[in-house]
Amino acid sequence: MRRFIPFVKSPPTVAVIRLQGAISAGSRMGGGLNDAALAPVIERAFRKGKPRAVALVINSPGGSPVQSSLIAARIRRLAEERKIPVHAFVEDVAASGGYWLACAADDIWVDPSSVVGSIGVISASFGFPEFLKHHGIERRVHTAGASKSFLDPFRPERPEDVDRLRRVLEPIHEGFKDHVRACRGARLAADRDLFTGDIWVGAQAVEVGLADGTGHLVPKLKALYGDKVRLVPHGVKKPFLQRFSGRLLSGMVEEIEERALWARYGL
Repeated sequence: MRRFIPFVKSPPTVAVIRLQGAISAGSRMGGGLNDAALAPVIERAFRKGKPRAVALVINSPGGSPVQSSLIAARIRRLAEERKIPVHAFVEDVAASGGYWLACAADDIWVDPSSVVGSIGVISASFGFPEFLKHHGIERRVHTAGASKSFLDPFRPERPEDVDRLRRVLEPIHEGFKDHVRACRGARLAADRDLFTGDIWVGAQAVEVGLADGTGHLVPKLKALYGDKVRLVPHGVKKPFLQRFSGRLLSGMVEEIEERALWARYGL
């Protein structure tokens, strides 16, 4: 109640947004991250109660580059409009799209065991060209347009399809690199190629300029804003049924895809 008493100075507040899970355009039944779901959360965090700062708690193996870009751009836009500093705190991992989100902050803090980086773009699939033949199944595909059967998993991989895929992935990778350079600037190590898709752990990430130091949410924010700083959490409100059913409602394919993303980092 102290903050409502006239002439008594209220303690500073920091809005805290948790960015947990893979990044996907789909809803994932209450899991994962996307701009549509996070937009009201981010807006509220920057506008409600005149916060001194916004903190991002990030634990994400990545996912959609477009959704990563939309979320990060929204954070930066509001930070600049309202002149509010943003601090990112990495838990287990901020890799690929997760690191894209971290770069939306003015500074990035990691745990000594946090995995950071993976600044690259990946496309993964399966091929079954011999499966149908082995089981006596004939696949019939008719297209209007020579590229409509691009990377068909039931046909042998063609060099021209691989070349076309590279032409798709490379501009996305360049956009990711431009984002990191714009956000991290001179802090990035000039003598290292940081854009190979490699990852760094804790102090290694600090050494190459992908993070600013090791530190955890509460002690770091107390050091920056005083021992009386109030942390105000902001998150997506789940529908009533999802609070109980959670991932039991998730699609099996989505679940497998997300587990594969986490597994790349041993999680």
